[in-house]
Amino acid sequence: MDFISMITPEALVFFGLATLAVAGALGVALASNILYSGFALMATLGGVAGLYLFIGLDFLGIAQLLIYVGGILVLILFAVLLTNRIGAVNVTNVSAPRALGGAGALGLLGLLTHVAVKTDWVLTTPVSTPTTARIGDAFLREYLLPFEVASIVLLMSLVGAMVIARRAVRDRPLPPVQGATAPVDGAERLL
Repeated sequence: MDFISMITPEALVFFGLATLAVAGALGVALASNILYSGFALMATLGGVAGLYLFIGLDFLGIAQLLIYVGGILVLILFAVLLTNRIGAVNVTNVSAPRALGGAGALGLLGLLTHVAVKTDWVLTTPVSTPTTARIGDAFLREYLLPFEVASIVLLMSLVGAMVIARRAVRDRPLPPVQGATAPVDGAERLL
């Protein structure tokens, strides 16, 4: 089989998304600035979401985009941007030198390349049937009880976090207010 005849539009899309995910992962690991690592993580998660969508897993792909790229990563980037002097923190790993890690990575890359080349891959035609309707039906029929229990556990954890945060605000001493003659009670403190 000729190599040029194996290049199809589907193969180009797959290798483009895989390259995006791997290059983003390298950017996360090798970037010296934590903000650049956050943007590289966005590229990695976007590439993985594209791979999910490419193989017909529409629910996982959209969930990856909404939850990880749309929610968690934005939260991480805001935390990085709002943290004072985050670039001044110098965190190093002295347990293993970079040359040893690079040699291990090259060895793993060689092993994976050898396995990928020597494996007799089975080619199938993908069937693109939406999975969202089946997952929604399963959530509302046979997995209704675990789904509702998980939602109650998440709700209880949110309420617990609010109680802990409110207690921390209530117990924190307030700075003196100019011109105030009476102490501020707990109800006015939270407002």
